Amino acid sequence: MNSFGIILSIVLSIPVVASAQANPSHSSERLSMPSLPITANPRVIAFAHLTPDAYTHVSTRSVVADGEPVSLTRYERSDGRGAGLGGEHFSLVVSDAGVLKGFTRMDISMVDGPLPSREHARETALRFLQEEAPDLLQRMEISWIKPHDEIIQTTREGRPATVTLTAMKVKARNLVDGRWFWVIVGADNSIMVFERDIVWVTFPGHRKTEKWLHDAWLVERARKQR
Repeated sequence: MNSFGIILSIVLSIPVVASAQANPSHSSERLSMPSLPITANPRVIAFAHLTPDAYTHVSTRSVVADGEPVSLTRYERSDGRGAGLGGEHFSLVVSDAGVLKGFTRMDISMVDGPLPSREHARETALRFLQEEAPDLLQRMEISWIKPHDEIIQTTREGRPATVTLTAMKVKARNLVDGRWFWVIVGADNSIMVFERDIVWVTFPGHRKTEKWLHDAWLVERARKQR
């Protein structure tokens, strides 16, 4: 087990969790991740190897996606840079059955460099699926491959900054159940986003599956619950 797996094992045994470290340089402009209860789901540990270096566990909580219990786990940079919702983070969703439903890696290290070609992005996505979600390879159909942008807030040279991360999105459909999935390959050829089992409502045309990996959705959801 790597160091992050060890850290996560320790944290999961603690009854309470601290809130994310705020970045004092722009705390007034940022929403911090709330303190959340720990969910003792050892299945999350199986995917600790996906966590990037210099990130530490912030929270794990039980949520529901399409009626299925899942665990939402969030990591943020150990140096506090870009902390809080909307900032730099690594989050993943794992079902109680032990299936990796998805993860997102928002880090400014992915902001520079040329995008992979569509063919290279396809090959990288297929290799990732073979390792982490081989069942999706059985009957899949790639819909399209094209650039995709994600916007995050962080600190650069001591000042608040809005950064756009551009990567190549490989969007596909699982022909077994009709649900969608995608792998988004970053400029450094690492995986920026993976999501699977996404239910799409054709009419009027919107995503039905909850967006637990999307900070903007989390913020809007919290606003509506006030």
